[in-house]
Amino acid sequence: IEELKECKPLSEAEVEVLCQKAREVLMDEPNVLTVAPPIIICGDIHAQYHDLIEIFRIGGPCPDTNYLFMGDYVDRGYYSV
Repeated sequence: IEELKECKPLSEAEVEVLCQKAREVLMDEPNVLTVAPPIIICGDIHAQYHDLIEIFRIGGPCPDTNYLFMGDYVDRGYYSV
């Protein structure tokens, strides 16, 4: 996580492990969640990692701050999430 916060690239093996962990978490999540206020609603960030880090810098880190992201979460840029 610290490497990601510093915008350092991950190895392919690290990305594979991260994707597998994310898949495990998402498979256990329901499709609809109740989120307690206050909440910060964010528009589509086009999966740009640096934009995501800037939002967390301004709004506060997770899980201390609740966020709702609208739009798609995948893009094709070099720094896409």
